[in-house]
Amino acid sequence: MQSFLQYRRFAKHVKRQYERDRSKAEALADSDSSELTSPSSSNAVNTPKFSDARDHFDTRDPEKGEQSNGRPLDAQDHAETHDPDKEEEDGGGYAPIHAAATSRRASQREEASEDMSRASTVPTRTSMGTALGTTLTGIDIRDRSTKEGGDGKVFVVGYESENDMMNPHNWSVFTRLAATLNIAFIGWIVGFASSVDSAALMQATADFGVSEVTESLATGIFLIGFGVGALFAGPVSETIGRNPVYIATLSLYMVFVMASALAPNIGAQLAFRFIAGCFAATPLVCAGGSISDLWNPLERVYAFPVFANAAFMGPVFGPIIGGFVGESSLVSWRWCDWITLIISGLVLSLVVFLQPETYAPVLLKWKATHLRKLTGDDRYKAEIEIRDVSFLKRLGTALYRPFVLTFSEPIIILVALYLTVIYVILFTFLNGYTFVFAETYGFSEGITGLVFIGIGIGLCLASLLIPIIYKWAKDDLAKIREQGGTRLPPEFRLWFAMFGAPAIPVSMFWMGWTDYSWISYWSPLGASVLFGYGILCVFISCYQYIIDSYESYSASALASVTFIRYVAAGGMVEVAIPFYRNLGVHWTLTILGALSALLVPVPYLFYHFGTKIRARSKYAVVK
Repeated sequence: MQSFLQYRRFAKHVKRQYERDRSKAEALADSDSSELTSPSSSNAVNTPKFSDARDHFDTRDPEKGEQSNGRPLDAQDHAETHDPDKEEEDGGGYAPIHAAATSRRASQREEASEDMSRASTVPTRTSMGTALGTTLTGIDIRDRSTKEGGDGKVFVVGYESENDMMNPHNWSVFTRLAATLNIAFIGWIVGFASSVDSAALMQATADFGVSEVTESLATGIFLIGFGVGALFAGPVSETIGRNPVYIATLSLYMVFVMASALAPNIGAQLAFRFIAGCFAATPLVCAGGSISDLWNPLERVYAFPVFANAAFMGPVFGPIIGGFVGESSLVSWRWCDWITLIISGLVLSLVVFLQPETYAPVLLKWKATHLRKLTGDDRYKAEIEIRDVSFLKRLGTALYRPFVLTFSEPIIILVALYLTVIYVILFTFLNGYTFVFAETYGFSEGITGLVFIGIGIGLCLASLLIPIIYKWAKDDLAKIREQGGTRLPPEFRLWFAMFGAPAIPVSMFWMGWTDYSWISYWSPLGASVLFGYGILCVFISCYQYIIDSYESYSASALASVTFIRYVAAGGMVEVAIPFYRNLGVHWTLTILGALSALLVPVPYLFYHFGTKIRARSKYAVVK
């Protein structure tokens, strides 16, 4: 609904620009036509006299999805050599915008034909269509390349200026914040769905007559579904836009959550949970791109943590609700899925009615469509429309891209390995809460779920770093601009991880070595706060580092990273229970703490050697 209204607003905006600039186009066409009648026009290339030439300087920003030609649109770029032999091939000249202008141009051409026939050189002409393309700001007129197919000129549609209100970067702060919160809500509910069933494990086990390890597959298989679905959600969003993917996948995810709630046996539950996880992966890979669509690199210092907090709060709140549902004698454990379905429906309503489309290539495609309708000129194209490639072929290329990135990009490989180990630690740690608090301190299922709030408090504490890092970002960006640069290096995003990574092993050792009944439960609760702080800092840095390194391919890059880490995390859910039972809480957390301690230097190494690593990555931004 919101995308439909947005499309109509675009039509009105484009029409206003067209009406504003059409008079300039007519003046330019008349000026060029009158020069054809002068004696000197037969021996020289005419350069249209246009007082607003400065409007044609390219001021577009590639980070906002705008295409840049790197130079001003000189008037000679828009002139075409008149060749009567090619008149029919070109469709009899360019499509007229205004009948009167066409009539005048034709009459003047006939009056000048006698002089032109005696000319030793062929003069140039600027049609009304080309004149309009010249005067409309944000249009880059160029020849088609061989790879793009076709021939002749193409009018590449971009934003009108740096302040174009069709550009999501220029929307009001309220509009962008509301869109960011909608994306955060999606991330929250799919995270909630991934963990809520784990808190009612005992009841589901008794209902299906299976072991705890078997029933824990309901959580593990959902996480593996995250990884598989990520390979498709990210590339598709780079082909058709963000909103269609959010709405379609969230709707299908809800269908299979409902199916899971109605599952008659463990096999059906696992199958439905896996498919639900596949469709739930969208925010994990598309959210980074959506936030990049809305906020510039400096603004993302405080915008991205909004999503990151929500994405991690979901798995924290899942056990809180699931724990009380599981121990309740009034409702079945299946209400974990019913509650998930109800909340998901509310989130879907917000997205359908309030979420605008943010993907720049799709927005510019809308603009090009409106311009073609207004002018009757098919040469107006968005960048993604120029190549003569079918939708299915473009989609196939996009779906293939995550596999290419996974196996060929050093950054993707290294970040994926790092996050995979972090997520193995994360989900093994979370599965230990029952052993830490229920068995050691005798907490009930509901109270054991409540202790996850400690992690939530730690997630919020990570936000305290935002003002400091934002100030550093502003100062560093000012220095870079003084030296002629325009953007912060991706390595700047690693400050969160450098502050947070050491907290993870400390929290592991703290909880593992104080998990005794004669030590207050406030001690492991304090350790969980530190763990939440550290894990969110690492997540924020890694995601933003990938986004800044791959820009337009960020969704595909995140898909690669998401696939690897969630498949590994899903497997660890199955290993965690035997791990704790065989080794005990103390040794399990000590091993996890030692493993996480080995990873502490990783963000620092990336900070110092990231530029060299990116230089070896084909698709990454080097500067």
